[in-house]
Amino acid sequence: MLGSSSRARSSHFAVHHLAAVPSLPGKRLSTAASQLSTGDAPMIHMLVDDAPPTAPPAPVQGRWLGMVVPKRHARRSVTRTLLKRQIRVAFAEGEAAQLLPPGLWVVRLRMPFDRKQYPSASSDALRAAARAELQGLVAKLVRAPRPAKPEPAQP
Repeated sequence: MLGSSSRARSSHFAVHHLAAVPSLPGKRLSTAASQLSTGDAPMIHMLVDDAPPTAPPAPVQGRWLGMVVPKRHARRSVTRTLLKRQIRVAFAEGEAAQLLPPGLWVVRLRMPFDRKQYPSASSDALRAAARAELQGLVAKLVRAPRPAKPEPAQP
């Protein structure tokens, strides 16, 4: 996902999108009763084969948000936490929550904020700068149409 081109970029952040939903957890294999090290297997009143089948869960059409804030771009944990909170707020506020298409969204910090300009790890100036940049990114995502897939060439 992060190897592909980003959907939108700003001076410090990049946003990636994958229209798929996360995969469902795999089926766990059970251990045969003779291989259990805890003693006798518990008595079960119904065999698994006799149990009524359950329908697979319906695909969820939600939005998942992931954040990548590497330590090399934000050395202090306070700064990383501040940036992650600002990312969550920017993507949860107002129109972004309803207008962005479903799927996996990943916001990546791609460049550090200048430590000379923002010397404090959790200053109000850094918070405001990150918030403004992220809100601009979200607005760009909401306004931008989805990229069309190229048509295959006709021979």
